[in-house]
Amino acid sequence: MYRKTLHDTDLRADLRYLRLLARDFPTISSVTTEIINLEAILHLPKPTEHFLADLHGENEAFEHVLRNASGNIKRKVCELFGNTLRETEIRDLCTLIYYPRQKLELVRHEERDLDDYYQTTLNRLIAICRSVSSKYTRSKVRKSLPEEFAYIIEELLHESSDDHNKQAYVGVIIRTIIGTGRAEGFVIALCKLIQRLSIDCLHILGDIFDRGPGAHLILDRLSSYHNWDIQWGNHDILWMGAAAGNTACIAAVLRLSLRYANTKTLEEGYGINLLPLATFAMETYNDDPCSPFRPILETSDQPDEKTLKMLAQMHKAIAVIQFKLEGRLYEAHPEWEMADRIMLTHLSDDGKTIRLNDEVYRLRDHHFPTHRPDAPLELTAEEEDLMKKLQRSFLRSERLHSHVQELLDHGTMYGVYNANLLFHASVPLTAEGKFLELEVEGLKVSGKDLLDRIETLVRMAYDDGAECEARQRATDYFWYLWCGPHSPLFDKSKMSTFERYFIDDKATHKEEKGAYYTLRKEPAVCDAIMDAFGVTAPHRHIINGHVPVRAAGGESPIKADGRLMVIDGGFAKAYHDTTGIAGYTLVYHSRGFQLVAHEPFTSTEEAIAHGTDIKSTTQIVEMMGRRAMVSDTDKGKELREQISDLEKLLAAYRRGLIKQPNAKGTL
Repeated sequence: MYRKTLHDTDLRADLRYLRLLARDFPTISSVTTEIINLEAILHLPKPTEHFLADLHGENEAFEHVLRNASGNIKRKVCELFGNTLRETEIRDLCTLIYYPRQKLELVRHEERDLDDYYQTTLNRLIAICRSVSSKYTRSKVRKSLPEEFAYIIEELLHESSDDHNKQAYVGVIIRTIIGTGRAEGFVIALCKLIQRLSIDCLHILGDIFDRGPGAHLILDRLSSYHNWDIQWGNHDILWMGAAAGNTACIAAVLRLSLRYANTKTLEEGYGINLLPLATFAMETYNDDPCSPFRPILETSDQPDEKTLKMLAQMHKAIAVIQFKLEGRLYEAHPEWEMADRIMLTHLSDDGKTIRLNDEVYRLRDHHFPTHRPDAPLELTAEEEDLMKKLQRSFLRSERLHSHVQELLDHGTMYGVYNANLLFHASVPLTAEGKFLELEVEGLKVSGKDLLDRIETLVRMAYDDGAECEARQRATDYFWYLWCGPHSPLFDKSKMSTFERYFIDDKATHKEEKGAYYTLRKEPAVCDAIMDAFGVTAPHRHIINGHVPVRAAGGESPIKADGRLMVIDGGFAKAYHDTTGIAGYTLVYHSRGFQLVAHEPFTSTEEAIAHGTDIKSTTQIVEMMGRRAMVSDTDKGKELREQISDLEKLLAAYRRGLIKQPNAKGTL
C-alpha cells in the first residue's frame, strides 16, 4: 500500500495534536492495531440507509415499516430460505421478527411441541442474524447485543453448525437455552437484533406531526432509535413554534387537530388541556351549526353527533382566533410581504361577504360573534384569556419539550449524507432557475446560505442566552416557515385556509407552487443545487418529501433523469385517495437504491394475527456497477483521515518525537 513520505517538519507542526492523540494510543502496538482495524472496516460493504418522509402521525404504519425495514428483512429471509420454506412459513418467520413478543404469545397457544418450534426457529434466526451482521465489525455488533444474552449470541454468530467440529457445541448451546426456559427471551433478543442490524441509519425528511393520532408515539420510538436524523418539515416547525410559545402556531396546531378529530396527541400525548377551549366554544358558538368546520373523519370509529358538534364549535373558535393572530404577525413583519393574507380586514361590515383581488365573494358561514369591523384583529377578553391558558399549557408540557429537544438534537434544515442532499420541501428558485434571494433578519440570503440562516434562527428561539427581542423575532419566524410564500419548508403562493373554510369558489383555493417544483424536473437545475450544497460525487441525488406524488395519476417519484427522488407518497390516510398509495420509502444499500411503494397498512393486530405485511412494490432506482464499500461513504472519508493521523503518530513514535511509556507507565 502506498504511503506518502512524512517529513519531520510536517510532524513537528502537528506535534501538539499528536501528543493529545497519543493519550488514546500510547504505544506503537496500539497505533498499528487501530490502523489495521480501520483499514479493514473500509473494505466492509456499505451499511443500509432507510429514508422516510411525511409520516403525519401514522405511528402504526411507521412502526411496521421500521420493523420490516421497508421489506428489507423479508428480502433477506427469502434469500436464505426461499427454496426451503413455504410462503406461509416465510410469512410467519417474518411476523415473528417484526413482532416477537406478540407472535410468541400466539405460538404458545397453537404449537403442540414448543421445544421443537424453538429448536427450528432459533437456528433460522441465528442464520438471519449472521447474514445481517456481516456488514459490521465484531466490535459494532457486540455493542448492539442485548446485555443479558451478549456472550451467547456472539458465540452463535461466529460459530457455524456446518463445521463438523462445532456442531455439538452449537447444538448444546441451543438445547440448553431451551432446557433452561430462556428460549422465549432469547428469540425476542435475536429478533430485535435483526431489526437493529438491518438498518444502520434512518433519515426522516420531515413532517412527523399532524393528521394522524400518534406523532408523540413516533417521537418516543425515535428517542430510543440507534441512529437517526430529521430534516424539519413545516408541520414539525409549526409544533416547534407552538412549544416556543408562538400563539398563532398554537392556534394552528389546535385547528389541524380538530379538523381531523384527532386530539390524542394533544391530550394524551402532551397533556394539553382543551377544556377551556371547549367551554369557550360552546358558550360563544352555542347556536351555530359550524357546518364548514365539521371534522374530516378518517376512521370507522365515528364520534356521536353531540361530540361532532362540539368539535366543530371548537374548530371554528380556534380558526377565527388563528386568523386574528396571524394577521397581527403580518402587520408586525412587513418584510414577509404577507399583508394580503390579513383576511379579516377584507370582510364586509355585516360579515357576509369578503373582497379579494377586486372580487366580492359570499361566505358560506357568516356568523362571527367575536369579530369587530373597526378592530378586526383584536381578540375579545375571553379569547385573550383562552390563549394565555393554552400558551401556558404548551410551555409547561415536559414531554412536548423533550420531543422538541430531540428534533433540535437530530434535526437540520437540510442534510448531506453519502452524496445525497436531503431537505423537506424546496430550495426557493426564481422562474429562471436561479436561487431566490430572501431577507432574513436584515440579511439578504439565498440557496444554502438561506437554509443555514434559517436554521440559526430556529435554534435561537430555544437559546436561553439570546436576547429577549431576538428570541421573540425568532419565535415569530416559525409562522413564516409554516406558510410563508417563499419558505423553503412550504414554497407556495399562499396557504388558502380561510378560503377553503368560507368560500365555495374553488379558484380561490388554488395554491401556486414555487418555481422549484416545476424546475426540479430539469437535470441542470438539480446539478446546480447539488453543486451549491457541495455534493460532488458522480452518483449524487436530491431526496425530497412535502408534496405527495400522485402515483394513481401516473406521476413518477423519480425526476431529472434519476437525480431527484420524491418520497412523499402519502402516509397520512387523508392522502390515500389522492395518491393511490400509502407512502414511499427508500432503501440505499451496498448494491444501490430501491424505492418501495406501500399499500395502506391495516393494523398491528391484523399483522400479528394473520401475518399481514404491508403490500409493497419495489422499484430499482439505481444499481451500482460494483458493490459499494465503507470506503465509498462519508464514514470512509472520516476513517481515512483518522488513518492519516495515526500514521503521523506512528512516525512520531518511530522517530523519537514522542516517547512511548516504559513498562512502569512512565516516559
